[in-house]
Amino acid sequence: MKVVIIGAGEVGTTIAANLASAHEVTVIDKDPERAEQLKYDLDVLTLAGDGTELTTLETAGVGDAGMFIACADDDLTNLVACGTAKTLGDPFTIARTRRTEYLRTWERDHTAFGADFVVCSDLLTAESIVRVIGLPAAVDVDPFAGGLVQMAEFEIDGGSPVAGQTVAEADRFDSLTFAGLFRDGEMVLARGDTDIRAGDRAVVIGSPESVRSFARHVSPQATPDAADEIVVVGGSEVGYQTARLLEESGLKPRLIEQDAERARWLAENLPNTLVMEHDATDTEFLAREHVDEADIVVAALDSDEQNLLVSVLAKRLGCARVMAVVDSGDYVTLFEEVGVDVAVNPRMVTAEEITRFSYETIAENVAVLEDDQAEVVEIELGTDSEIAGRRISEVVADLDGRFVIGAITRNRELVTPRGETELKLGDHVVFFVESSYVNELTGLA
Repeated sequence: MKVVIIGAGEVGTTIAANLASAHEVTVIDKDPERAEQLKYDLDVLTLAGDGTELTTLETAGVGDAGMFIACADDDLTNLVACGTAKTLGDPFTIARTRRTEYLRTWERDHTAFGADFVVCSDLLTAESIVRVIGLPAAVDVDPFAGGLVQMAEFEIDGGSPVAGQTVAEADRFDSLTFAGLFRDGEMVLARGDTDIRAGDRAVVIGSPESVRSFARHVSPQATPDAADEIVVVGGSEVGYQTARLLEESGLKPRLIEQDAERARWLAENLPNTLVMEHDATDTEFLAREHVDEADIVVAALDSDEQNLLVSVLAKRLGCARVMAVVDSGDYVTLFEEVGVDVAVNPRMVTAEEITRFSYETIAENVAVLEDDQAEVVEIELGTDSEIAGRRISEVVADLDGRFVIGAITRNRELVTPRGETELKLGDHVVFFVESSYVNELTGLA
């Protein structure tokens, strides 16, 4: 399929990298140097130009494209580009926005803006934050198989009961599979004799109940029965949406916002949130409001520098767990190195959502992990599947074991995968697989 992408920033580059091996990808960007560099980095076609202009899109061949993804940093550019693309042909158009108002408009009328699908970065970021809050020991959480299956990633510290054990020794939970580990920037597929070390990030896949049980075991201090003392710092759109979603979950967070007018608006629109008008970098105020006793502090201010400062202050005060919104992907490692427990990058969250939607024809759901080293992919086994009717042990042996089957759902029931388990037509299979092997695997499954 021919795919045209507007914007060669962090989001567009990530999407292009994910799609380039299976599709004919063209990327348009206003910056000629960026477009030229991307051509060599990813081996894709690039074009320097304005993605909202008809002549630019004609040159890129949008009329013949099957998919058009507008993911520049400017909302209006993306919406206008989708509308322009629809005048040239009938590609499936995806628009990235930050403002939820545009998403709400599109939800009311799906013909709005000429976009077939609208992805809202701020809302996606808030949803990602709330998922992790629901499982506080995790650094990443994604649902699969309509919620029957959950993937979670945990950081293993030196005091964890599983540190120093093999996967076989640690695998004592029903309906749970150790899928893989990330160690020193490298991915390790989990086998029975694989050792688990302090500092590893472990990916497990299973029922939500089994994943929560594992969380309590691996990090009991960080996994209370309910994170009922939550402080959101910053009344940005991400901060507001996070508080709103927490309210919908039955929680009553506190929110700190310095701007008086914004604080008033937040108080009026968040009935179950205590909104405090104050500077969140004032350590005396934080101590007076007992922020150090919070289960989780979420730094959701409008700049990475402010979020870094608030995160460091919260950690120094003794807050148990700190999450931070990090707009620049280059800063994620820095935030983690200074002690931030979970750094959420809106650009990567957005790229993952668009990639997931782009894969819909070959996969039910997709999660991208650790800078695209690995993916968790849900696939329904159809009549052309080459692995249906075979035992998992046979499939793994024949395909050189470049993946782990994390879970199977059959007739809306969870089946825990083991070597002797037979894969059947209609099964929904959740794979943990190295990214370079995804297309080959989906072709077989």
